[in-house]
Amino acid sequence: MGRIRLHVALDCSGYSMETFILDNIEPASTIATDEWQSYNIIDTQQFRREITNQSKSKDYDKLYGAHLVTTLIKRLIRGTYQGRFEPKYLQNYLDEYVFRFNRRKSKSIGKKFMRIVQQAMKTPRIIWPDIPWDLDPLSEYFATTGVS
Repeated sequence: MGRIRLHVALDCSGYSMETFILDNIEPASTIATDEWQSYNIIDTQQFRREITNQSKSKDYDKLYGAHLVTTLIKRLIRGTYQGRFEPKYLQNYLDEYVFRFNRRKSKSIGKKFMRIVQQAMKTPRIIWPDIPWDLDPLSEYFATTGVS
């Protein structure tokens, strides 16, 4: 398995699928899918699509990676977060998972650290008043007034 990309979709429509595909997959790539109707939006002029009917076919290798990653993310949510997390942070959790997964075979811890620093440098600067407070009112009061 190579690198992965994950994104929280607003819905399961073909438009959401098309947006993700155009933003993350190189033209002329092969996309392995099941027979789900929303994948019909894939432009066959730009991409090659391999369709696998999981209930009729015994060829599970084509979608093995997708099933593996889905299972591992479910395990992460049920195990690490005990099934309790804020949905508004789901993309952040997925981004962290992608970062870790894509670097799982890296031999150099220094390279991982360098990538974290590079991403931190690319992130737009946030000043104190711009931080969205989603704390409980008491914690927000102490954080914003400087009272400890």
